[in-house]
Amino acid sequence: MSALPAISLDWSDEELDALAASATEAASFLKALSHEGRMMILCYLTQGEKSVTELEKLLNARQAAVSQQLARLRLEGLVVPRREGKTIYYRLADGRVKKVLELIYDLFCNECAVADG
Repeated sequence: MSALPAISLDWSDEELDALAASATEAASFLKALSHEGRMMILCYLTQGEKSVTELEKLLNARQAAVSQQLARLRLEGLVVPRREGKTIYYRLADGRVKKVLELIYDLFCNECAVADG
């Protein structure tokens, strides 16, 4: 994990602009995660590709609600769909999501985890 930079008055305008752009991107990413349903979908997808129907069952939620959250995650570029016949499958778009979820798990869920196996 990278160390946070020591931001100072010595930074150039270009460096500060790049940092601001990264902050905007990070804020958008975190807003997409800031919903329990979306976060649970992403947690399930860390284990691999899932169909909308599988996610409905795992979340104990209606198709409309799951599809709405998947649409937001797709819009934010966090998941990628794949169609096979009438079935749509989703997977994580890249490794950033899994890294962040692992950190969240370590910070908030590790103590309440059920042992595997």
